[in-house]
Amino acid sequence: MKAKIYQPAKSATQSAKNEFWLLEFNSQDKPIIDEKMLWTSSSNTQDKVKIRFSDKDKAIKFANNNNIDFVIIEPKKRKIKPKSYSDNFSPNRKNPWTH
Repeated sequence: MKAKIYQPAKSATQSAKNEFWLLEFNSQDKPIIDEKMLWTSSSNTQDKVKIRFSDKDKAIKFANNNNIDFVIIEPKKRKIKPKSYSDNFSPNRKNPWTH
């Protein structure tokens, strides 16, 4: 079973980036649906395991020491255009700001 090592995206209410990395197993099995209660279950419990590490190197070392096949997913870099408040009132703006 393959695992993925990634840095999760920050939540909408978080101002700083996540400082941790996760090792998570990929689920290969389809969930089993109970007919009476309509609950889902699985014979494989590894897909629920998420191990948290302080940095990527520790996650890689853990996976190598435990003979876990893994894929590293690098976080995407955000492209931020520097703007100032005065850009809201610029005459070159696409949609002019009026009141």
